[in-house]
Amino acid sequence: MILIAPGLSASTDSARVDSFIEAELPASAAPGLAYARVRGSEVIARGFGERLEASGDPVTADTLFPIGSVTKSFTALAIMQLVEADQIGLDDPVSKYLPAFDSGAGSKVTLRQLLNHTSGYSTVQGNSLHGNAEVSQLGLADYAEQLALAGPAGAPGAHWEYSNANYQILGAVIERASGQEYADYIDAHIFTPLGMTDSTVALGASPARAATGHRPWFGGVRPFDGGENYRIHAPAGGIVSSARDMGRYLSMWLSGEDDILSAATKDLMLAPSSPSSPFYGLGWSIDPARGTTYHTGLVPGFETLAAFDPAEGTGVVIMVNANAGLGFADNWYLIGGAAARAMGQPHDDAGSRLGPQTAYLSIALLPPLFVLLALISWKGRASLRKKRESLAGKLGIWLPLPAMTALAVFLLEYLPRLFGGSIATLQLYQPDFAMCLIAAAILAPAWALLRVILAHSPARAPAETA
Repeated sequence: MILIAPGLSASTDSARVDSFIEAELPASAAPGLAYARVRGSEVIARGFGERLEASGDPVTADTLFPIGSVTKSFTALAIMQLVEADQIGLDDPVSKYLPAFDSGAGSKVTLRQLLNHTSGYSTVQGNSLHGNAEVSQLGLADYAEQLALAGPAGAPGAHWEYSNANYQILGAVIERASGQEYADYIDAHIFTPLGMTDSTVALGASPARAATGHRPWFGGVRPFDGGENYRIHAPAGGIVSSARDMGRYLSMWLSGEDDILSAATKDLMLAPSSPSSPFYGLGWSIDPARGTTYHTGLVPGFETLAAFDPAEGTGVVIMVNANAGLGFADNWYLIGGAAARAMGQPHDDAGSRLGPQTAYLSIALLPPLFVLLALISWKGRASLRKKRESLAGKLGIWLPLPAMTALAVFLLEYLPRLFGGSIATLQLYQPDFAMCLIAAAILAPAWALLRVILAHSPARAPAETA
């Protein structure tokens, strides 16, 4: 039996968690936070702050939050239920269930490799179509067919690389093997038996009781209407749940009993799943140093952490309604500190965000820098004209143009890949940073082109000087 303790907790541990959240929430990016703390069969769920910044509408233990990629643990659980029911085989090739994978590099991909992110599909492949409304209208089977045609970027089984594509394909396998829509299967085989009455796979508009997401905006956050929830994203990050329901979910993982999944299969999912995947099981990340199993979740406007220690019988889920900025308006000191206190573990984060802040500022200062350089070039246009008189001067006029064009390509094409996606992906999660990238990519070659134009423009006044 799961006990839900409403209101304030008298326990010392919960008081420490609550005190930390109350102190740190105002300094974070998040207007609101909900958490559930699990000890054995007891679940304590709590809410803090606001569903919408400055609204006065409080977050409670029953407020709904998108849980992002924590959804992958539900998809993995569904796959393993089908394995236990002998409807699929863990090491079967995906082509056995999805004929589109019969040929090409994808023909060698197995269900286990999809589960543990060793299929060869890349992070960029999994994020490349975020925000593409036309492709997002596809069903899971049709989208899996597109992924089959593209094929994995790397050799199946060779190395670990996190990719949403793996779980989008697994969603199509669940539908094919079970004969049910993904959302219907999760509701019937996981939510209902666990009593997760508030949880849903979000399709279409977000539920009315959900918190409002917020995204970074130059040191603060702004509300974000996430719009429509698409079917193709559901198995990788489409579940919406409450802290209270997620406490029930973690209790199942900590029970050590046969319930909606056998205890033996749970243990299998929480262990390293292959030599290429030493820190990821089947749907869960593994921290051997702490003995902790966990998964993070990130969707536009929301972040989630779910973690538990099977040996100690403790667990926590923390959900906030904002994306953290790059070093500014941070969330992870709050999330990590609350989780560590809930789990009775040390909080190792010193709170410094100097590295991300430096990276952010190095991009944010580029647009005003190029505007300043344009003004300097305009004032010194007479000197630029004189440069045409020598070969070195001509090189000085023309070389910045290809150099700044190359910088623009780097800013728009290659730098976003370091964040695991495209410039469109960054616009979803870090709109202020993406705006600075786009502005810098426009202004850099524009400044260089302006220098060329000024250097070849006729002198209009003999009094002009550099």
